[in-house]
Amino acid sequence: MQNRNSIALGFLAVIALGAIFLASPLAQATGNWGRVFEAIFTATSAVCVTGLTVVEVGVEYSRIGLIGLLVLVEIGCVGLMTLGTFFMLAIGRRLSISSEFSLMDAYGVPAVKGIKGLIVWIVGSMLSFQALGAALLYWRSRDLFEAVFYSIMNFCNAGFSYYPGSLEHFQNDYYSVFTMTALTILGGVGFLVLYNLVSFKYRGSRNGARGRLTLHTKTVLRFTAYLLIGVYAAFLIFEWSNSLANMPTMKKLLIGFFQAATPRTCGFCFVPTENLQPITRFVYEVMMMIGGGPGSAAGGIKITTLAVLIYTLTAMCRGDTETIIDRKTISTAIVRESIVIVTALVSLIVITTGALIITENPESSTQEALFFEAVSAITTTGLSIGNTTPNLSDAGRIVIMIAMFLGRLGALTVVMMIGDKETVRHVRYPNEELVVG
Repeated sequence: MQNRNSIALGFLAVIALGAIFLASPLAQATGNWGRVFEAIFTATSAVCVTGLTVVEVGVEYSRIGLIGLLVLVEIGCVGLMTLGTFFMLAIGRRLSISSEFSLMDAYGVPAVKGIKGLIVWIVGSMLSFQALGAALLYWRSRDLFEAVFYSIMNFCNAGFSYYPGSLEHFQNDYYSVFTMTALTILGGVGFLVLYNLVSFKYRGSRNGARGRLTLHTKTVLRFTAYLLIGVYAAFLIFEWSNSLANMPTMKKLLIGFFQAATPRTCGFCFVPTENLQPITRFVYEVMMMIGGGPGSAAGGIKITTLAVLIYTLTAMCRGDTETIIDRKTISTAIVRESIVIVTALVSLIVITTGALIITENPESSTQEALFFEAVSAITTTGLSIGNTTPNLSDAGRIVIMIAMFLGRLGALTVVMMIGDKETVRHVRYPNEELVVG
């Protein structure tokens, strides 16, 4: 419980400091004090790596202000707990047992051994991938700040844009589109997968032994591929003659692929969400709820949770009593955790949508936009239909800020909340049947 409170208070402290900075004359393009409420909203969205915004950040903030925004996104991406641990390690402080187990819960590390190296690698790899992405983008744009800005925003799945209209500025730049798509996917699979991919070792060819990819890595990569292919096909089918109608074939295929990658993790888009077919927006809502891999900047229930639920459902249909993935038995505790995570997410979306309906009193035609906004905020995706976010009332903006905050904390706290303390009952009650379904 204490660890969860520390995480929440840490995020709130960073948001408060970030809001003060963003409202200061140093960060404002005008050189005057900015509006505090808008600064709080932007700081919350940045630390929660969401990307929803009520201002045009490229217009509202100075270059120093944008650098501060990048720092807030970086802190939110790597997580205050991991970042704090990294600095403790850097100055030689020993990690406490409680901190080690907190990090194990957050990133799914199966053992405490090697966690020091893992945390250092998390921060180092994040900066390395971002530096590589910035170098690739700079090769085309020759604008260093723009390259760094979009490399960080894509890898961290944040979705803030330096230019108005999200990524419409890059629509005809196929090279940049491909680079940003790759950064978005890499940032969404999670650090554990990247760590496993670059660190597993081969024992040599004499005995024929191969390096081992963990079940976690294989599950994340497999379901990421399934979802990318499925959403890509759906997007092309539904939007080929709609939002993509006036584009050449090559551009349709490339833009379609990016649009298939972004709804699970990132708030960037080349095609405005309001121009999409209703069925496409529905697909987006489902993908936002799923999210990316554990230990990534993505929100949602996480792709491994989806895998556990699918395999559990398959096992029930077959009459099996155990959930099996790749010949490995998944514990009942993990199955229960997956059910709780899904239930918690759906409950938060329902509550947030209801709160927005109360604060905004919308027409029936705009209720879909509010539901989409609620899903986007809770899953920290950052997509929005038209100008829904800027047009929210102050009360509605507070609802969205709370939703983003709870959604960002979910990845770090839900598992810890479930596994924080195991209660041993000394009294056993009799069994009785209950009809369900």
